Amino acid sequence: MSTVLEVEADLRGGPPRVEEVGDGLFAYVQPDGSWNVNNTGFLVGADGVTSIDTCSTERRTRVYLDALARVTPRPLRTLVNTHHHPDHTTGNGLLPQATIVAHEAARAEMIALRAANIDVSAVWTPFDHGNAPFAPPFLTFRDEVTLWLGDRRCEVRHVGGPAHTTNDVVVWVPDASVLYAGDLLFNGGTPFVLNGSVAGAIDVLDRVVRPLGAATIVPGHGPVCGPEVIDAVLAYLRFVQEVAGKAVEAGVSPLDAARDTDLGRFAELSDSERIVGNLHRAMAELTGTPAGGPIDAGAALMDMVAYNGGTPLTCLA
Repeated sequence: MSTVLEVEADLRGGPPRVEEVGDGLFAYVQPDGSWNVNNTGFLVGADGVTSIDTCSTERRTRVYLDALARVTPRPLRTLVNTHHHPDHTTGNGLLPQATIVAHEAARAEMIALRAANIDVSAVWTPFDHGNAPFAPPFLTFRDEVTLWLGDRRCEVRHVGGPAHTTNDVVVWVPDASVLYAGDLLFNGGTPFVLNGSVAGAIDVLDRVVRPLGAATIVPGHGPVCGPEVIDAVLAYLRFVQEVAGKAVEAGVSPLDAARDTDLGRFAELSDSERIVGNLHRAMAELTGTPAGGPIDAGAALMDMVAYNGGTPLTCLA
């Protein structure tokens, strides 16, 4: 793994970088990996390029596309969205020539989220989304599709159930043992499963992600890493389940449970207020809500702000 390009851009959190994680396989890592500062990646084949996700704002996506073009002149033909969240999809419309591919639920969730027109100004500190055209995936699948880079096989797999969201997919390049994991994995940041499932994420990491045996993982946020990140995320999710079980038994709210919880070693992770949203999901599951089922996400987000002392959550996008 080597840094191919240090991107010269005045972006909050620090300049992004392009890292080669395999022959023709690249990670685009955006520091500091906190709220709405995601990673993307791209795969270079003989006849074109596939992008793995876009970014949370028009400007960040334009910087990414400029960096990609400095690495290869080949045309960007395909875009794979790992899930529907705006930090990974807002820039889709800046790739007008690309076929946009995702799980079928990602398309539905993107359209529903746009229609809801949620005002997030009370949740995160201000940032400029820009004016990228809205562009949901228009080629969708249920289980798995195969992406070919010449003769190289790349597997685009739905993980089989709710985890980070209801529509997570991974991109697995078996001949290089490289996994683009989307937000199933955070490296150095607090995992977040408000729109998915705590139990489901644990199951997916144990049943789907770990057995791949990836040597190199590009997480949705944070530095490129190895398989050790799987154990780190699992430890946090099991901690959330334990706290949630005690909170349900005691009859306390997710916010009160979070306030009474010593995060211990997990306190060093960025965006620690996500414990509140994760407890909303975990406690709902323990009281009968199915994995990925509807909960009041707006209330959970505002509880996270309350946990943060009533101050909007820091966003460097």
